[in-house]
Parts: sequence; structure tokens; C-alpha cells
Amino acid sequence: MPRVRPNATILFLLASTVLLTGCSKTASHLAGASSINTASTTPVSYEALADMGDKWQANPRDVNKGLAYANGLESLGQKEEALNVYQKITEAEPANVKITGLYGRKLVAAGKADKAIPILESAERNGDQDWRVMSALGAAYDQTGLYTKAREQYAMALKADPQNLVVMNNMAMSYALEGNLKQAEAELRAADALPRSKTEPRIRQNLALVVGLQGRFDEATKLAQDGLPPGQVQENMAYLKKMLSQPNTWQQITDGSSKG
Repeated sequence: MPRVRPNATILFLLASTVLLTGCSKTASHLAGASSINTASTTPVSYEALADMGDKWQANPRDVNKGLAYANGLESLGQKEEALNVYQKITEAEPANVKITGLYGRKLVAAGKADKAIPILESAERNGDQDWRVMSALGAAYDQTGLYTKAREQYAMALKADPQNLVVMNNMAMSYALEGNLKQAEAELRAADALPRSKTEPRIRQNLALVVGLQGRFDEATKLAQDGLPPGQVQENMAYLKKMLSQPNTWQQITDGSSKG
């Protein structure tokens, strides 16, 4: 009997945990450009942003100025405008696979998987061996239901950067999205056992989620207590139980997880 995937509500919750693409708080080392943080959490002033835009428009092939402008747009929440700048930078420098890969990763983080896939595939095909590109392409495949292809990408990313917590998380949640909760749990436990897992609290929270989806609520609550205030833990578990009380959902989950 084929594995039954979780229902749409649960898939939506799981999908929100998958996209650890390596964009946030990560410096991008681009060929022909100095290292620049492309996800600053400090908003620039609108006056400074306008100045950045003018400087880039005066020389659209200046990668650093373009990235600084896109970064400023992102810091003010102007995500679509930032994506447009990344696109124009990519079009101006089509041979720069680092820029192509960065644009693809930004698209994945924005939930634009269909548009990101050919861009990331191009970056990878043309020699970008950055684990973040491989992981982002895997996340894009997961968003479009191509789970086997997604895990192939995560496996490649782990060869490039072994025991990378972002990639290990994505591998696990790919299994969860497919309905294989037991394998997802095993992958997350392996990640959680690493000393560095304390630096990525989402690992423990996703483990709690996957355990809860299998009906082990007490165990999930104990896991979820690490890094969350008690009230939030109880709220999360109550929401999870409410989802699982929907007609046929419990049977779907138990059927799906028992086939792993």
C-alpha cells in the first residue's frame, strides 16, 4: 500500500519549516565583488536607499553597488523590488555563476520555486559548487513536490559541507513533506545529536513537530520546551492536536509514518 501524505493543512505547516536556504545573515562571496552581506537586519534610511539606487543606476554593471541597493531594499521590506534588482544584476553579468546562484536562492526564499529552479540549475550546471545553491535547489524541488530530486541535491550539499545543519534539516523535512515521518525523525535526531545543533534551534523544533505529527504529544512537548517559553509550547501543541483531530487526518498520518 503506498504511503499516504499528510493533508494540506499539515503540509502547509511543514512547508514553512523547510526553507532554510542559507540566505539570511550570510555573506555572499562573489567573483568580481567584495564580500557583502545581502540580508542586513538594520534598515537603511530612505534617503540612503535613494542614494544607493542612484549610484547603481549610474553604473548598472557595478555588482557591489547593485547588491548594496538590493540589500537596502530588503532591509526596508521591499522584497519584490529587491528581487527585480537581483534579476537585473544577473542579466548584466550572465557569466557570473555566484550572482546567478544568489538570485536563485533569493527566489526560493521568496517562495518562487518555479522561477528559481531553472536559474539554480543553470548556476549549478555552470560550476557553482556552493552548498547553499544545492540546498536551495533542493528546497525548490520540495516546494514543487519533486522530493527524490530534492534529496539528491541535499546529498550533494552534504558532500560539499558535511554535517551542515541547514542541509540536514532540509533533508529531514523533505521526508516529512513526502509523508515519511519516521525517516524524517531519524534525520532530525541525527542533526540534533550534533553539538552544533544548539546554534540552530529550528532543528529541535522541527523534531518536536515531526514527533507530534506521529501522535507522541508528551514527547513532542518536552522537545519543544527547548528554546520556547512554556506558553508558546502549549499553544503549539494545542494547535497540532487540533489539526490532527480533523476527519481522517490521524489515519493518514499513522498510515504514512508506518511505512518508513
